[in-house]
Amino acid sequence: MQLALVRGRATSTVKHRSMQGAKLLVCHLLDIAGKASGDPVLAVDRLGAGIGDKVVLTSDGLGVRELLKDDSSPVRWWTLGIVD
Repeated sequence: MQLALVRGRATSTVKHRSMQGAKLLVCHLLDIAGKASGDPVLAVDRLGAGIGDKVVLTSDGLGVRELLKDDSSPVRWWTLGIVD
């Protein structure tokens, strides 16, 4: 699990079938000091997170395959929670 800051949404007209209808967020992973580090990542969101929200991301492969109901999904990151 990793804390991240939502920077925006991504739109794609062509994507893997497992991602049809999924909301994609552009997120910056946060370091231990709470500062954005590295390149942004794309995450699937089913919780309703928005720009400026801090979220808990996970890269649990089994969990995302169950969430999207597709064993061949290329998705790596997905939102596990929104930080209050």
